[in-house]
Amino acid sequence: MEAIIEEIRQTLQNNVDEKTRENSHRFFKEEVKVYGVNTALVGKIGNQYWKQIAHLGKNEIFNLCEELLSTGYCEDAFVVSGWLPKLSNDFQASDIYIFKNWIESYIDNWAKCDGFCNHTVGDLIMEYPQSIEELKVWARTDQRWLKRAAAVSLIIPARKGMYLQDVFEIAKILLTDADDMVQKGYGWMLKESSRLHQKDVFQFVLEHKKEMPRTALRYAIELMPPDLKKEAMLKDW
Repeated sequence: MEAIIEEIRQTLQNNVDEKTRENSHRFFKEEVKVYGVNTALVGKIGNQYWKQIAHLGKNEIFNLCEELLSTGYCEDAFVVSGWLPKLSNDFQASDIYIFKNWIESYIDNWAKCDGFCNHTVGDLIMEYPQSIEELKVWARTDQRWLKRAAAVSLIIPARKGMYLQDVFEIAKILLTDADDMVQKGYGWMLKESSRLHQKDVFQFVLEHKKEMPRTALRYAIELMPPDLKKEAMLKDW
């Protein structure tokens, strides 16, 4: 296991681009660990090494993933985010607790959170919808990335029109959160739901716009026509 991890990391380091490394820091408020490898190239490298590990058992691959996550580098986390959805047919409902532990332990910026949750956690949710109840637990914690994860794990299902009432419940839990990363997360979730449920999401926004931070509100209505956006943005005096 250590050999393959070292080989992956060495390959990433061999493909560092200084401009990419410099530009990476502009997208984060917090300090981030990056090699400086173009995201598309990271995906290709991840796919290259997937061919070497695909024959392994799920537990062995999970161990490799955790080892990569533990380095703290964004690119290592992105490799994991590319691998895990390939295992989605082997996911079990209880894996949600492994993923929770990884988020708590290793996720420290929005890119890692979204990359990991959109597909890996989202795929698990679509296979085991009862696990949405665990997302509601995450939404009530004090951990910012778990709270964002509670929302962004539903991005893909929401885009498909799924779980609308759960989307609204999680949005209500997070409604007045002061963290802009959380606000953007649940606003994005509402935006994706609006693709197929525009009327319902618009009504939700109208009902809660007095309490909803403007950041979340703007995200939620982004796909709506100008007249609805204007009505949603009107302040109630």
